[in-house]
Amino acid sequence: MNVRAGGSAIGLRGAKVIRLIFSAAAAASLLSGCGFQLQGHADFPFKTLYIGSSGSHEMTALLTRKIEAGSQTKVVKQAKDADAILNITEGRGQATLSLSSEGLVEEYELDLTVAYQLTGKDGAILIPPSNVALNRSMTYNDEFALAKQAETDILYRDMEHDAVDQLMRRLGVVHTLEPGEQPAAPAVSRSAPLPTPPL
Repeated sequence: MNVRAGGSAIGLRGAKVIRLIFSAAAAASLLSGCGFQLQGHADFPFKTLYIGSSGSHEMTALLTRKIEAGSQTKVVKQAKDADAILNITEGRGQATLSLSSEGLVEEYELDLTVAYQLTGKDGAILIPPSNVALNRSMTYNDEFALAKQAETDILYRDMEHDAVDQLMRRLGVVHTLEPGEQPAAPAVSRSAPLPTPPL
């Protein structure tokens, strides 16, 4: 008798799990039908994209992976094969934030600026010249110069990841390859606040 009760309980739980699965699937289907895009998936109007970049190879490779993994758009190697062309220029800078009483540098600011523009294959401006400006602060000590250089590289990579995330969001604003007289998306110059340096 107890075995039957246990089996009945298991069967009820299984039926409930199945109903939940079907409900979730139905909700996802309904949202998709309404044009709602689940996070992590983009529906770009361009199905092929060429990236012309003077930035680091790592940032270009990361952007390529995110575009191809998060949408149906493919990144091509030649501009003539692309529906749209994304031109990127990366600039790096470094400035002194503070000095010790002896005049030695105690803290640096690292800057990364990514300028970009998106055009159609016919030259139509989809995103006018815009830029992403990021910065990080870093304490410094001559006694740990090698370690600080490694930290600098890590901070620049972190900023490149942030820049790629912002580029993905900007590309997602473009909904047409025929913007008419106005760009498909407005120009943006976005800066990130300076984080508190590590102790």
